[in-house]
Amino acid sequence: MRDRDKSKEELVAEITQLRREMHELKIVHEQYMKTQDQLRESEERFRSLFNSSMDGILLTHISGNVVAANPAVCKMLGQTEEELCRVGRLGIIEVNDERTYHALEERNCTGKFLCELSFVHKDGTPIPVEVSSNVFRDQNNREFASLFVRDIRDRKRYEQEMQRLDRLNIIGQMAAGIGHEVRNPLTTVRGFLQMLSQKPKCSDYKEYLKLMIEELDRANLIITEFLSVAKSSSETMEMIDLNKLIKSISPLIQSDAYRQNNFFLFEEGKIQPIQANAKELRQVILNLSQNGLEAMSSGKTLKISTYMREEKVVLSVQDQGCGIDKNILDKIGTPFLTTKDHGTGLGLAVCYGIARRHNATIEVETSPQGTTFFIEFSGAICYQ
Repeated sequence: MRDRDKSKEELVAEITQLRREMHELKIVHEQYMKTQDQLRESEERFRSLFNSSMDGILLTHISGNVVAANPAVCKMLGQTEEELCRVGRLGIIEVNDERTYHALEERNCTGKFLCELSFVHKDGTPIPVEVSSNVFRDQNNREFASLFVRDIRDRKRYEQEMQRLDRLNIIGQMAAGIGHEVRNPLTTVRGFLQMLSQKPKCSDYKEYLKLMIEELDRANLIITEFLSVAKSSSETMEMIDLNKLIKSISPLIQSDAYRQNNFFLFEEGKIQPIQANAKELRQVILNLSQNGLEAMSSGKTLKISTYMREEKVVLSVQDQGCGIDKNILDKIGTPFLTTKDHGTGLGLAVCYGIARRHNATIEVETSPQGTTFFIEFSGAICYQ
């Protein structure tokens, strides 16, 4: 009887212990489930940040194999995540750029780097980027690297534009200082040459005198353009209809195109009036049109278009020439830069100066099939 009672007591104790263990197991399970929920929420937050980030994000093995790529970097490079994982680091970064080797060496030493590099688009176009990278280990102690990639093409264009404007300002100061002083003696010399050309004693030299006067006029024109580059503000601003302005000078452009056996087309868009100096805009349109016509062979078309883009008026001048050499593309608008045999290199500089005074921007797209200049008017005028 005692043995039976003892067995019951032991059984009760075992049951009690089992219940206690089950309770503890339940607590452990609840904690595990809570941890899993927290982990899932954390992963969802990470995935949301990863996918919605405006900057590109790459996760790679330390060897360079891509593990994950967010939509921003896929769009930037023109490749899908699967393609990026397949090509790896060597298919993304410009490997011939010595900055790449310095950055990887710094990361090997310090575990991180921050620098500007050159990535490569799927079509081969280089993309200047700012990259921040850190090395980390996962729960299995495997090494990975994160790369946060920011597209800095707009910033580079802005820096180049500021450098170009600085050069224009320096030249402008020079022009303002010497332009008028040079023009005064030229006017005097021209007057005496005209007087001499009328004298019978100088009749044998009339052709030479005529040539000298023409060259003085050419020099005077260069000074006029030089001073136009130097101007800091436009004198008369008024609300104008850009389409109407283009139509008023279309016969001149059409005539030039006809003489060169080319065609002219004006695509008139529905645009808002802009505040501008009509005389200066006429000069810009004629300069760009003349450049376009001179760049084309016979039978091609010069097209001028107007349209709205994000509430801004855009004027485009498109030719079907051979395009602009990429080696000088970044220097477009620099005074005295020309590829023409008899050009002064001031036409585009004048256009850029006028655009600046109108607080407008000029963008250029070029290829072997032709070049297009886009002038975007913001609406506010620069009175510097």
